[in-house]
Amino acid sequence: MRKNVAILKLLLLAGAVYFSAVAIVHMFGIRIPMLFVYYNVPSYGYQDRIISFLAFGWSVFLFTASIDPMRNSMVVKAILLAGLAAVLGLNVINRITDFQALSPDIDPAVFRVETLALSAYEAALIAFYFLAKKNK
Repeated sequence: MRKNVAILKLLLLAGAVYFSAVAIVHMFGIRIPMLFVYYNVPSYGYQDRIISFLAFGWSVFLFTASIDPMRNSMVVKAILLAGLAAVLGLNVINRITDFQALSPDIDPAVFRVETLALSAYEAALIAFYFLAKKNK
């Protein structure tokens, strides 16, 4: 059904917009929760700028895939695989990092909520990719 392809396109485009915003806030060091996942964890400017250009790369791939997800299915598959690795990595960081050792003011529960939101986005991408592929 074309509806699933349309939803997949919108999800990919939304991801491109999101990662563009992530790139901007990291480039300028603007610590906004959800755009700057570990917003209250100390970091160096060079780390934030590295995250910025990597997030820009994600944005480019998501935008490219959004143009025609079924024709760009290899790009979508790569995004899905990389996204799974990313949310797995965030979950590992959230579980093994002693954030309290960095600062007693850090509440890691917020990071788990942000990671859950990103995981839900990843799950939606996967679901609509397979729904769109099934109805192709």
